[in-house]
Amino acid sequence: MPYELASLDALADLPFTGIVDVRSPAEYAEDHIPGAINLPVLDNEERARIGTIYVQESRFLARRLGAALLARNAARHLEGPLAEMGPDWRPLVYCWRGGQRSGAFTTILGQVGWQAERLRDGYRAYRRLIAAALYETPLASPVILIDGGTGTAKTRLLAALAREGAQVVDLEGLANHRGSVFGDYLTPQPSQKGFETALAMALLGLDPARPLYVEAESSKIGRLNLPPMLWKAMRAARRVRLSAPIDARVRHLLSAYEDMLAAPERFAPVLDKLVRFHGHEKVNAWRALVAAGAYAELARELIIHHYDPRYRRSAPEPNDTLLPLEGLTDADLEKAARRIVDMFGA
Repeated sequence: MPYELASLDALADLPFTGIVDVRSPAEYAEDHIPGAINLPVLDNEERARIGTIYVQESRFLARRLGAALLARNAARHLEGPLAEMGPDWRPLVYCWRGGQRSGAFTTILGQVGWQAERLRDGYRAYRRLIAAALYETPLASPVILIDGGTGTAKTRLLAALAREGAQVVDLEGLANHRGSVFGDYLTPQPSQKGFETALAMALLGLDPARPLYVEAESSKIGRLNLPPMLWKAMRAARRVRLSAPIDARVRHLLSAYEDMLAAPERFAPVLDKLVRFHGHEKVNAWRALVAAGAYAELARELIIHHYDPRYRRSAPEPNDTLLPLEGLTDADLEKAARRIVDMFGA
């Protein structure tokens, strides 16, 4: 009888010793149940081929060919990744809909002697729980936004708050993006679904009686959208607005963007996007600073002429807490974190 996943909380106490995702590598890479290993019964090309035959030629032919491919791939997994699994291994197996792929592989594992079970409705059942958590359920914890101009070390302050015992979610860390026009890393962002899985897991088990600290963001981080319930809570949240001396902000940016300084060619496409805001003359001057390796001067210019004017458009609200920082050293941020915890709690 297929196993039914009743809630995301149940993932922490599953009666299984492993989770097996038998979908294609591309499906798995987009998103998967946390902790699942990928043992595809059809690879990306095989899945596309079978789907084409199913739609354009014959369902019977597609199933016959799919069964042959599944058997070969199952044998490869049994001789490879599963060769060391003992008789007590009890996996939960899933595919996209909890149908043929997971059903067939579960049967094979059962014939070996393992107590394998299939997840009812497969990945779709898990995805419905993620969507319910992020699109339908109001956030239980009150949100406190850590806000401030670019270079005020908001992400580092979140880490300091976490060390003080506060509930923190690093949205930019989950999104693999720094949240600015220069925010891309060399590694790509996760898919939207992958981001939502990571976010839902981070929000799981929060104490609703305690505040949740997150960095102030727009509704998008890079190309990823913040789910509506979180965004709604952030729009209604109280803010701590940081300010810091510009020299400290410049030093912080040079440290936070070391990867770009090591690959200055990455500046060109971003600066191209700024022409419509600042014109060719100003952007050409910034290109010259990149060519000269004058990154501190470039950071100062961008703070003064690009970032701060945009930040000032968001005027402080009456219930915002203004928190000027003397500097952005680790000691400065630890001190600020303690002040914030004293004001709002951990």
